[in-house]
Amino acid sequence: MAHRVQFDFEIDFTNGGGIQGQDFRLDIAGEDISDRELADYLVADMRLLMVGAVRILNKRILAEPHKRKPIDDTDAEAEFVDLSHTIEHGLVTYKGLPAPIICDYLSREASREIYAPGTEFQVGKIEMVTNTGTYLDCPFHRYADGKDLSQVAIEATTDIDAIVIRAPHTPAQAIGVDAFRDKEIRGRAVLVHTGWDVHWNTPRYYEGGPFLTAEAALYLRDCGVKLVGIDAHNIDDTRGRERPVHTILLGAEILIVEHMCNLGALPDEGFVFSATPPKFKGAGTFPVRAMAKLRRG
Repeated sequence: MAHRVQFDFEIDFTNGGGIQGQDFRLDIAGEDISDRELADYLVADMRLLMVGAVRILNKRILAEPHKRKPIDDTDAEAEFVDLSHTIEHGLVTYKGLPAPIICDYLSREASREIYAPGTEFQVGKIEMVTNTGTYLDCPFHRYADGKDLSQVAIEATTDIDAIVIRAPHTPAQAIGVDAFRDKEIRGRAVLVHTGWDVHWNTPRYYEGGPFLTAEAALYLRDCGVKLVGIDAHNIDDTRGRERPVHTILLGAEILIVEHMCNLGALPDEGFVFSATPPKFKGAGTFPVRAMAKLRRG
């Protein structure tokens, strides 16, 4: 049995006036809906503009068949896939680099001495290297005269048409040009799914992980990709001192995202990718909330 919601409402408009409704009914996708979700649903369903406060009154959930397809019958959370690891106090992202320190600068207890009774806040303090968690590399990370995070355009890190390249980890570790041949990669974010993220936050993660070859980096550069991501410890082979993949990609202003996760939850195509860092001057690397937005239909 499907469900509908019956309710009264009052809507104020920011340019004056308002409307009311009694015993209004809407189909809903699940068995319940919050007042906030219902308010947003109602405004979208009625295509209202200049909406201010929305008050939902006398709400009841009814178990009865839908009269029409709901305006949004897709689980909102299912539209996005989080591709980032959680950063927490003491997390080691890169062997040899210090873990972040996450603590209170102003604790809730201490704030009670500052604010009125019943009012408290927490102000956090974070000390960390920029190579922490899932992070983005821009040209300044490799080149002194390259663009830093403050100079990277928003469109270079947001809603990029993307493709997943399946390259399961093998003992050989190296991912070569063949992984990218016969793929539509020009102008896209190329996310390399190796499955190595299963070892995240374990000693195994830092040893024997997959990486791209210099030849693969040259191929990606020449194909005009916008960004390359990988769910592994490093996009380069860390057993030596050279970093040809960083050198080639960042030299061509192709951004890199390392330490990704959940790429196995994505389709090969049909989504856009975002990994936007803060706008820091003089920094070439910083954690991002990497995510995929799946296209409907």
